[in-house]
Amino acid sequence: MHKPDQPLRAVPAVERTLQALGPIDLPRPVVVNLVRRELAALRSGKAIPGFEAILDRVRDALRVLCDSRLQPVINGTGIIVHTNLGRAPLSAAAAEALREMGQNYSNLEYDLSRGERGGRAAYLEHSLAIVCDAQAATVVNNCAAALVLILRHFTRGERKQVVISRGELVQIGGGFRIPEILEASGAQLREIGTTNKTSLGDYSKAIGRETAMVLKVHRSNFFMGGFVESPATEEIAALARKKKIPFVEDLGSGALAAIAKLAPVEPEPTPSEILKKGVDLVCFSGDKLLGGPQAGIIAGKNKLVSALKREPFFRALRCDKLILSALQATVDCYLRQQETTEIPTIEMLRITNEALRIRGATVLAALEGLEVKASLGEGKAQVGGGTSPRSIIPSVTIDLLPRKMTLADFAARLRAAPPGLIGYIAGGRFRIDLRTVFPRQDEQVTRALRSILR
Repeated sequence: MHKPDQPLRAVPAVERTLQALGPIDLPRPVVVNLVRRELAALRSGKAIPGFEAILDRVRDALRVLCDSRLQPVINGTGIIVHTNLGRAPLSAAAAEALREMGQNYSNLEYDLSRGERGGRAAYLEHSLAIVCDAQAATVVNNCAAALVLILRHFTRGERKQVVISRGELVQIGGGFRIPEILEASGAQLREIGTTNKTSLGDYSKAIGRETAMVLKVHRSNFFMGGFVESPATEEIAALARKKKIPFVEDLGSGALAAIAKLAPVEPEPTPSEILKKGVDLVCFSGDKLLGGPQAGIIAGKNKLVSALKREPFFRALRCDKLILSALQATVDCYLRQQETTEIPTIEMLRITNEALRIRGATVLAALEGLEVKASLGEGKAQVGGGTSPRSIIPSVTIDLLPRKMTLADFAARLRAAPPGLIGYIAGGRFRIDLRTVFPRQDEQVTRALRSILR
């Protein structure tokens, strides 16, 4: 260890450090930049370590940086719509659409019939309106953006108040809260009722000259039980029509299929069901239960959707050709009634435990003779993504207890093995829930386990 009073020349040169590191699977400018930053940090420290210690420090920093690159992983958590792991995996059709659109020019804003500039996403919007049983539909880059666009449009005049029940002032992913989104949009919050109880009379008393719209937020990421009361959507819709006030509902998860028929989970309202109850506009995510890319979908009355598309702010929120093409392919699966075979999210919900056990037994057979105690267990999978929070889906897990390393070390090594395998520790075992592992990944799981357990 070099003393603080030693000259700064004790810090090695950048080039010497780079040569000692050897080949690294990162662009050279990225590596050079990191090395310079690490060496600069040493100069401001109390003491300068030896060269080998410096190399270890730089290697650790490079490893952290390399791990932060966007890369595929194997989801063994049992959480189907896992926000931290990219939410919904795309269908093969959507992935192929991304490849085709990404490698070629397209008719993104070109009318092939007339040979001139055309509109954007006309076919997709038409298809979304059909699948939602709506007069019209459009797409922006996520559901929060859809809500912001709606709020900005309806509160841009003298009327600023948005009426919403206190029981629906929820916090969504990433720490964002509905009240903050409302206020950031320039809207004034008009809270009604109490946390657990809101009546139709509360809505009626709150609507006045200042009211711009009524907003209902589907409580998809939590539930309330006990002494709870709220008016039916049809009743609020009738009141909003009488007062000539727009009624909007944020559905969040965006289930286009009746998921309760596919798995033992709580039913999620579909856009079609909600619009039939008299709601003027709904917004929901494209990358949750719908099973597509990240997008925010707005559907409802043609007059209102058209007005939203004329908003100058709409351009800042619109999707690019890749998102539109992947979403188009996903919606086509629903219209062809192929969602249960083509959409990975739906397939994960409906796959049987018998099929999972057969796959699990094959993996276990490949682990025989290795330093691990392995067995099949009972899993408790979840929908995830703020959907059906009380629902537990019976599943099958591969339960592992390595004999020569700790569970934490075992989990860390699996995360580091490309592609990273993400499981969880419970009951004194490392567990891999097969419901969220694709059959095509079974061989990768086996390979990773054998490599670490040898």
